[in-house]
Amino acid sequence: MKEAIKFLYIALAVFWIVSSETSIKSMAIKLFDAHCHLHDQRVLDKAPHLIETANDAGVVYIAVNGITEKDWHAVKEMSDEYESVIPNFGLNPWFVEERIPSWFHTLKQLLKANPSAAVGEVEVFKKQLELAKEMERPASVHCLNAFPELLQIMKCDTPFFQWNARGCSSTHTAWLLLLILWTFDATGRRQGQRKWKAVPLDRISVETDAPDALPTNPIYFVPGNDILNQPANVHSVLIYVASLLEMSEEELAEISYNNAVGVFSFQG
Repeated sequence: MKEAIKFLYIALAVFWIVSSETSIKSMAIKLFDAHCHLHDQRVLDKAPHLIETANDAGVVYIAVNGITEKDWHAVKEMSDEYESVIPNFGLNPWFVEERIPSWFHTLKQLLKANPSAAVGEVEVFKKQLELAKEMERPASVHCLNAFPELLQIMKCDTPFFQWNARGCSSTHTAWLLLLILWTFDATGRRQGQRKWKAVPLDRISVETDAPDALPTNPIYFVPGNDILNQPANVHSVLIYVASLLEMSEEELAEISYNNAVGVFSFQG
């Protein structure tokens, strides 16, 4: 009996030491989740808890992207309540048919009223990208297989922000000449590893795309749901991308955080 109790005490001590080291490491690393959707109805009621969890895990900023007019109010309220939430307002072309005639005016007024807000998430939607340029705001762009078209639109000085880039080929070099921030998630897609290694370090950031894109190595789970993602898992993304780029997690954390802050702190 005494041996069992002794073993239990040792196990608890080891667990406490490991937990403490992990906690200290998390607190020492500052992270920026550069793209997620906490307004999503699947997690909206849990958003306060998820934001607190992320902040406690060292995630200093969370870029929350609205993709329909119905999302914008929730995104704004979230950013008003939490200093760590960076609002992004945009209309994804998937939802164009649901828009009302005054949508563009509303979008412009929201951006004017929120100097820290970005445009997004959008696809290659010229009207919104031109608005981002006009108002000198970064734009979060979901672009798949439309790089030449987007490249033409983005030949300007606005610090555009691009995420989940896949399928690029001959335009890759040209993209790097623009002020673009490439982001990585950790869903296990390793194709194009050499291509990602060619991306300059001052163009790299990390994202969760929560509540989707649950990493293959999640550290945190959404309460009551083991298939949804949350911003605190940007730590998992960091681990994955650091291994992809063959660099330390601490170094990548500093680089990706500074890159994202540099883009999202750009105010008109």
